[in-house]
Amino acid sequence: MDVRVRGPGPEEPILGARDLFETERTLKRPVTVEIREDPDERTRVSHDDESHLFIISRQAATSAMARELALHEFAHMHHYERDHPSHTQSMEEVIFLALAGRSVERRKLTHCYQIANHMKDIYADDVWLEVAPADKLVAFLESSLAAAVADRPRAPPVWGSTAAASPRYGGPKDPAARLTPAADPEITAVNAAFALGLVERHDLVDDGHRIYDLAHAAAHDAPEVEMAEFTRRFRTLARDPDDSEYRKALVDVTRAYATGGEQAAD
Repeated sequence: MDVRVRGPGPEEPILGARDLFETERTLKRPVTVEIREDPDERTRVSHDDESHLFIISRQAATSAMARELALHEFAHMHHYERDHPSHTQSMEEVIFLALAGRSVERRKLTHCYQIANHMKDIYADDVWLEVAPADKLVAFLESSLAAAVADRPRAPPVWGSTAAASPRYGGPKDPAARLTPAADPEITAVNAAFALGLVERHDLVDDGHRIYDLAHAAAHDAPEVEMAEFTRRFRTLARDPDDSEYRKALVDVTRAYATGGEQAAD
């Protein structure tokens, strides 16, 4: 793997992640890693036909999770190079198939993109968890969920308008305008289901782990979200889906979250 690191931060965690990743997988295209003082996101990856660009904040690159974050992004690049369905499926097509003709709150449409990202992340984690221990990942999931549960609003959240479901919806680039602070209880519950689905998929914790208490609190705050069902959906994603199988899974979970509705037709 050709990985080049530049910017104001340590290269050791990135190159260490490369060495671990290469024990099981490889990347055909070269990777440029840019460590930046203040990027828009903690990590961000873009691709073209010749290479990958991996942007990571200096704070993330110097954190205890630096190696794991790099492994995670290398796994995304691996799936991208191999046209994995989770990394090629158009979310606009999914929105159309799942929600055409329905009026759905704009915030829920935005959340559907986050759910799709969770599914991509599960497939990325399937790859890198083959080569590195998961202790830091579990601690990260636990602390992130604890922060979201603690940040739940004291009053019902107020959002912007609803939007008709359309394949032209802009996804994360057109987020709902949140008029009150704090984490949204519904997507926090789905995020908790993602965390549980991931740790159960890889048998990372026992039944008494604190993450279950946190997930219970998140579920209590969003009774309209069937956490057990979303946990099952994340945990049981097909290990090697074809395009049709993955599309149906994503349509089903999108419809289930946005409308609480029926299964998708083939």
